[in-house]
Amino acid sequence: MQLAFSRRVNLKRITMAAPIKYVGIDKDVNNGMTSVGKIIRDAWVFGLIEETETCEGWIYAGIDALLDKVDKEWDKYGCLVSNLPEELFERHQRIHGEGIKRAKEGGWSGDAELETKDENRD
Repeated sequence: MQLAFSRRVNLKRITMAAPIKYVGIDKDVNNGMTSVGKIIRDAWVFGLIEETETCEGWIYAGIDALLDKVDKEWDKYGCLVSNLPEELFERHQRIHGEGIKRAKEGGWSGDAELETKDENRD
């Protein structure tokens, strides 16, 4: 029993010793066109973080906490861009539009996100 407890403690210590840190939306793959990048852009839209905050160096627990805040904001509007008040709608269009433009300039096409996989096909 004591050995199992000791292993858990050691595993926890190893995991806690070197948490994985986020590279920042400006250094993320596909120029930030990732799930984490979308969380950050949405956080900018809702004013949860400054638009200059790239989240570089954040541990993923911090990103997860930010996601919870973003989700609570989206819940107010039924998770629909069309339900955003005019000011937030315009901010959303600007922030996400600029993100898409930067990503396309860097070579991202969005094709991978549009592909559908049918598990019943060869």
